[in-house]
Formats: sequence, C-alpha cells, structure tokens
Amino acid sequence: MTMRRRQLLRYAQGGLIASLGMGLVDRWYTPKADAAQSLTIQFLGHTCFLMSGSGVRVLVNPFRPTGCTAKMPAPKVGADLVLISSRQLDEGVVEGLPGRPKLLFDPGPYQTNGLQFQGIRTLHDRQNGYRFGTNTVWKWKQGGLNLVHLGGIASPLNIEQKILLGTPDVLFIPVGGTDETYTPEEAKGAIALLQPRLVIPTHYKTGAADPALCELQPVDNFLKVMAGTSIRRGKVTTLSLSPGSLPKGPVIQVMG
Repeated sequence: MTMRRRQLLRYAQGGLIASLGMGLVDRWYTPKADAAQSLTIQFLGHTCFLMSGSGVRVLVNPFRPTGCTAKMPAPKVGADLVLISSRQLDEGVVEGLPGRPKLLFDPGPYQTNGLQFQGIRTLHDRQNGYRFGTNTVWKWKQGGLNLVHLGGIASPLNIEQKILLGTPDVLFIPVGGTDETYTPEEAKGAIALLQPRLVIPTHYKTGAADPALCELQPVDNFLKVMAGTSIRRGKVTTLSLSPGSLPKGPVIQVMG
C-alpha cells in the first residue's frame, strides 16, 4: 500500500448521523424488518448519498456547493466510510467532514468495516478520458442489498464491467448529460444492460444550480425517455429498504 493510500484510508472516530428529517420517509419494508437486512438511503444532493445499514454508515460523493450544486448545503455528515468517484468538486470533496472516516477512491477490491467493496475504473468523458479523466464506479453489498453507484460515468459499459457489476438491487445512475455524464438515452441503455430492480437518478439540474455554470439537463428529460417504466416521485429524501420488499422489475425513484 502506498504512503498516499495510507494517508487517505483512515479510521473513523465517531461522528453523528445528520437528521433524517429533511423530507418524507418512503418505507419499502415493514417495521419488523431485520436490521441486518435493511438499508436506509439518505439523499444529500447531486450524486451524494448516505447509506446506513449492516452497522455501517457509507457516504458517497460529498461535494462542494458550486455550479450545479451552488445552493445545496455541503453534506458534512458523520460516516464511517467515504467513497468518491473522482476528484472533481461535485463528487470528491472530503474536507470538513466530521470525525476521521476511511476514504476509498482508487479502483480495486477492498474489505473494510465488515463490508466488501469493488471500485471499477471507467471514463469520465467520451474522449478516452482526455478531458475529465477517469471515474470510479462503486459496487458493494450493505443491508442485504447489492448496490452500484455509477458516479459520473460518460462511457458505455463494456462486457467485463457488466460482469463485475452483475445485477444491482439498487442502481444510482447519472442522467443529466453534458460532456462528462450519461445523457438520458445513454442512461436508459445502461439500465437495460444491468437490469436493476430500483433505479435512483443522479447528476441532473435542479433549482439549486447556478444556471450560468450548470449545463445539466433536468431529470424530467430522463423520465420522458423512460416512459413506460414505473416512476415514483415526491418530496422524498430518505428511503428505507429491505431485500424482500424491492420491486421485481425496474422502478425509478426520484429523490429530493
């Protein structure tokens, strides 16, 4: 292990989970669900989520408020582990996080905090990575659910990547287009390839964006492309899930 990774892969020292009372709680499992087989997903804006389950808090892609996240509060919440997809300001800012969480950012297999993670290298643009470099897709199992967070991917998934990712129970996928993330049509193709049970769109333009600095498309453009698929909307910032209560086929859940 390199000195750089030793410095960045750090042990957590406490920290409180931020309040889950930011919006409606959409429950997909019964109150008697086994805590070891349940997962809470809290949406913190853009591509950032806090996953709580299996006794571990995993924070994905904390950001700095700027551009498309200009009016979003910085996600300074307590976590045991932080996953980042790239070093860009909208999906890789870890300064100011409370406690001392472990940090994973390089592709590869990891086993930590009782969980196994697989980071898979993809491209962050359509020019072989020359403009925006690479993106790390994260796959792991938590609370009995297979999770895949595609980060800010813009390149199509190849056969090897498809085999590594398998069939996710929950897929977090960028849908807002631009030169560095999937367009709605590309996202639809990736969903058809991976066949997830629950799809959570990310990386799209909202009212919190600085319109002069954000070229993303709104999520409605993606939903139009996905016409005919079951879609759930509402002021939902927190989901409670369990393996037995997920839909059989793809359902799109818009959070925020």
